[in-house]
Amino acid sequence: MASSSSLLLPFFLIIFSCFITISLSRRSLIDRLTPTNPPRSGFRLSLKHVDSGKNLTKFQKIQRGINRGSHRLNRLGAVAVLAVASDPDDTNNIKAPTHSGSGEFLMDLSIGNPLVKYSAIVDTGSDLIWTQCKPCTECFDQPTPIFDPTKSSSYKKVGCSSGLCDALPKSSCNEDKAACEYLYTYGDYSSTRGILSKETFTFDDENSVSGIEFGCGDENEGSGFSQGSGLVGLGRGPLSLVSQLKETKFSYCLTAIEDNEASSSLFIGSLASSIVNKTGANLAGEVTTTMSLLRNPNQPSFYYLELQDITVGAKRLSLEKSTFELTEDGTGGMIIDSGTTITYLEETAFTALKEEFTSRMSLPVDDSRTTGLDLCFKLPDVAKEIAVPKLIFHFKGAKLELPAENYMVADSSTGVLCLAMGSSNGMSIFGNVQQQNFNVLHDLEKETVSFVPTDCGKL
Repeated sequence: MASSSSLLLPFFLIIFSCFITISLSRRSLIDRLTPTNPPRSGFRLSLKHVDSGKNLTKFQKIQRGINRGSHRLNRLGAVAVLAVASDPDDTNNIKAPTHSGSGEFLMDLSIGNPLVKYSAIVDTGSDLIWTQCKPCTECFDQPTPIFDPTKSSSYKKVGCSSGLCDALPKSSCNEDKAACEYLYTYGDYSSTRGILSKETFTFDDENSVSGIEFGCGDENEGSGFSQGSGLVGLGRGPLSLVSQLKETKFSYCLTAIEDNEASSSLFIGSLASSIVNKTGANLAGEVTTTMSLLRNPNQPSFYYLELQDITVGAKRLSLEKSTFELTEDGTGGMIIDSGTTITYLEETAFTALKEEFTSRMSLPVDDSRTTGLDLCFKLPDVAKEIAVPKLIFHFKGAKLELPAENYMVADSSTGVLCLAMGSSNGMSIFGNVQQQNFNVLHDLEKETVSFVPTDCGKL
């Protein structure tokens, strides 16, 4: 097997080869909380990257994503080192469930009767669905009108006997027990506080679902939320959208981060596993890679992968078994997260990867540390074909070989070629740049995640 792939660099614009071979108990509560009329086969929603339409390069988008995610990483227990500065106050071990906070993709939906449209952040690292509600005592500026529950004929407050009120990490009751008051905090120190409520949500302007329980927040704070008007959690807990819809499958297909035209997609329900076959967008000859998900009782929202080792070029690193192990106290491990831009690996693993990667590159290392990325190389003055080492992630029972464009990024203005990965202390995270142009299918019944190589821009 070849140990590298070639990259052509005309005028410092990287054109990546597309010919790399890809080797690639909650039911009881959910049953009681199912909305009255979920769509039969599910539905599709368009996702928009928060930086789309801003005329930014791939390199600039990755840098902005790294900057947005610094607090998110620190509070998740995946404290980024070297390239991302950390706050000493943020490095304490997490003693309670922490939700990941603002993400990288937005979806449009409508709420209430009559419909009020708004754009929400999509987050696979948390559960609660919420939007800002009048009267706001503390609310951030949002791009759409704030929801007024008094003007919706389908709005209802949720009482304290609701199962989802019990599922909230922090909740209390008003004096007459008629309203469940909640406080939901995120890893970047943002939060939403308000009344747990029930409403009709409309997706893709066609599928209306009544009885969705959501947070009607009248005290909300957090700099990351202003890019949307609320949040839709897709985590593993009973509060999330997929759980409330009683769906066992969802997937997302993220277009290349530099693509400013095509939208990414989110599929919920059986459509998630059939969409690729229907459109023929699955890349010919490519193989679906499926791996098991792990559960962490201390962080029940997260989707944990069982990463065991990494191959760089032709060399398997033979990392210690404990490197990515999810420990009994709930620390460590690796999660897959659509809201974190690049992959962060436990520090000893990243050091080994970095050393092997450097030894196999024909370019000199750039030590300026000005890019926000940990490992960069100086591009030659004359355009030439450059070979980069192949990168394979070995999960339990499956291996995933990434296309070069999913881990290499060039900046023509500074003349560098960088590895789009970083180092962390604690939890490792498989980020969204590494997931682009895969239909990433979560099967909650089988507790698996599958990577289906897909031209996401053609869905």
